[in-house]
Amino acid sequence: MDWKLIGTTFVAVFIAELGDKTQLATLSFATSGSSRVAVFLGAALALVASTAIAVIFGEALARAIPPRVLQRIAGVLFLLIGAWVLYSTRGS
Repeated sequence: MDWKLIGTTFVAVFIAELGDKTQLATLSFATSGSSRVAVFLGAALALVASTAIAVIFGEALARAIPPRVLQRIAGVLFLLIGAWVLYSTRGS
């Protein structure tokens, strides 16, 4: 078991999910006063399912494209998204 990879993945996903629209939607459902356990289970299962899709898709991509190239592409995409966010909010 690669504990370093588990920890790195946990921290990256945890930070990325804080304050995003998924968390805000979950917060909204939780304020309905119904079953918080049902909201937690639904949100947790959705995150597990979307993560499973990402892992399966990532594994398939890694078979076709070398992982180092995928890491570079992902890095460039993150930089471009960050630049776009900064550019689009500069007038705010």
